[in-house]
Amino acid sequence: MIGAAFAIAASAALAQDANYPVPDPANIPFAVPDQIQWEGDAARGEQQYKIFGDPRKPGWYGILLKWYAGYYSKPHLHPIVRYVTVISGHWWVSSSNVYDLGKTYPLPPGTVARDEANTVHWDGAKDELVVLEIVGEEPAPNVYVDENGKPLPPRTPAAQPAARDQ
Repeated sequence: MIGAAFAIAASAALAQDANYPVPDPANIPFAVPDQIQWEGDAARGEQQYKIFGDPRKPGWYGILLKWYAGYYSKPHLHPIVRYVTVISGHWWVSSSNVYDLGKTYPLPPGTVARDEANTVHWDGAKDELVVLEIVGEEPAPNVYVDENGKPLPPRTPAAQPAARDQ
């Protein structure tokens, strides 16, 4: 629903200029890109918008995730599969246990991907803002791994910030 708003941003301006009838928000709730209420601290490299559900509570959820240029996660896995669509920007991904930016691969807008359950990956944004739509089921926390792919002890989210491009 919200992902489509990004795809039609230019159309929103056209609709406002032409005085087209606005749909009843009870029938078609929507937010154009500049109305999306992002959560999180952009200075930490990422922000989220909940489309439905809550990724911190049991059940299905859908979020938009905004990666800022130069920020990446560290190698990790999730115990449950997640489904990802690249809305804008190039999403840089790796399946390596080793955090090395030379091991990343760019996925362009429109790409549909999966974070397979219990497989190591990491990702981020190289030199442009990236917006992803992620759908999954909780509980599926990030389980960070060492360079051998072995799980590290759990950390609080505040203790595991996104890594700045190094």
